Amino acid sequence: RFDKTTPSTMIVPKKNRIAVYSLLFKEGVLVAKKDFYKPKHDDVDVPNIQVMQLMKSLTSRGLVTQTFNWQYFYWYLNEEGVAYLREYLHLPEDIVPATHKKKAGVARVGEKPGEREGAGEGKKMGAPGEGGMGGYRSEGGGGGGFGAGGRGGGFGGGGGF
Repeated sequence: RFDKTTPSTMIVPKKNRIAVYSLLFKEGVLVAKKDFYKPKHDDVDVPNIQVMQLMKSLTSRGLVTQTFNWQYFYWYLNEEGVAYLREYLHLPEDIVPATHKKKAGVARVGEKPGEREGAGEGKKMGAPGEGGMGGYRSEGGGGGGFGAGGRGGGFGGGGGF
């Protein structure tokens, strides 16, 4: 019989825990759909509920930051979490998650932003056919209920308010 005073806990097999922790450490982030009945997680061969419960545990210990948006959980590994997973998975210090790697300066190829021909000249709103918006709704007729010009726009069709 179930005793309501003791909290229920989920037993997650060690191989599943290691698989989830390894993926989290490798990527630095983990995403899971809030679907308790999904048989497998998208990125690792573990039931989705076990992934969510493992990450809930890491969140409560302050090892990951959790964000929830549009029925998806997003977990980001922080520095304490990196240290914990490195110890748990027995990894050397030189291995770091993908999101914690420092990127080398990217050399730009080509022109600098202000050195193009015609920089700063932009398209002006000129006459029709010049590429601007000068001809936009300037011709008679055309589509409109709410345009200015006394074409019966406004509410109630009375030509104004």
